[in-house]
Amino acid sequence: MYSKDGVDYFVVDSHIALWDARPENQRNVHGKQFIDCFYDYHRNLSPESEVWPYEEYLYQGGERLMRDVFGNGVVDHAIFQPARLGEFYHRGFGQTEEAFALAQEHPDKLTYNHWWDPRDGENGLDQLRADAERFGLKGVKLYTADWHGESRGWKLTDPMAYRYFEVCRELGIRNIHIHKGPTIRPLDRDAFDVADVDHAATDFTDLDFIVEHCGLPRLEDFCWIATQEPNVHAGLAVAIPFIHTRPRYFAQIMGELLYWLGEDRILFSSDYALWTPTWLVERFVDFQIPEDLAEYAPLTTEVKKKVLGLNAAKLYDLPVPERLRLPDADETATGPRQPGAADLAMS
Repeated sequence: MYSKDGVDYFVVDSHIALWDARPENQRNVHGKQFIDCFYDYHRNLSPESEVWPYEEYLYQGGERLMRDVFGNGVVDHAIFQPARLGEFYHRGFGQTEEAFALAQEHPDKLTYNHWWDPRDGENGLDQLRADAERFGLKGVKLYTADWHGESRGWKLTDPMAYRYFEVCRELGIRNIHIHKGPTIRPLDRDAFDVADVDHAATDFTDLDFIVEHCGLPRLEDFCWIATQEPNVHAGLAVAIPFIHTRPRYFAQIMGELLYWLGEDRILFSSDYALWTPTWLVERFVDFQIPEDLAEYAPLTTEVKKKVLGLNAAKLYDLPVPERLRLPDADETATGPRQPGAADLAMS
């Protein structure tokens, strides 16, 4: 729980990772390119006091993760969103066994999501069923620009992807997190395009599509899709560190998201270990839309509470202490979301 000026916030970090990018796990030059691109994002968007040495950045480990994410009491719960990247790393990038073991050890603090890839075909469907049972999956993380043999990407609208969505529906995996944001070397930028979200969200209204990185640099395209698809949500990973280097740009991002999606479909995430959550939470609680951007709604305390944790808690049925809920709001409502009409915030 984070407290400031007598106000308490329930914080859910909805996008964290436990990765291993050390040289011994790199399959080829692309493994080094990938983590070097991550490190460039980290050091260029972080306050100087928050920049890690490169060698530490290659692998953080579970002990450090628990200390960085939870040790100071800012985050109440966090959700693993792993990436496979099997073409770049011998054991994959996201460390399944280590992350899942941490989640089992700390079920009150951690939720483990897993990944699937439709290019794994029928065998992958069997694996998804086994993973859902083993991990108790409530969500998955999809990486449409991941390489797979000769393939350098896939779309949510691919026929086999629809088979996987149908199995997710069958298994009760409601939360579909998708990387739709800035490219990472050597992945292809166009493989992260947001257009396919529109079609899939329309065809699977009982699933929630959390677009990580809110479609950047295609924010406008994402907002026009999300306002018409009420089961589409915005994840703030990568967007929120601009609160430090480009605060006006971040204000515009938040202003657009609030205008088009409203305050109930935006989720905080640090994208750990790209960034650590404490300074992001502190800056966000203190942040306000500049007065000369009067076209945007103000960031009220209620909005900040929803974004920092209550919205994600609702998606994942996380228990929220009564004193941290909003008045007259059931923040732990369960059951699949029932999308209504498009809810453009200005209407």
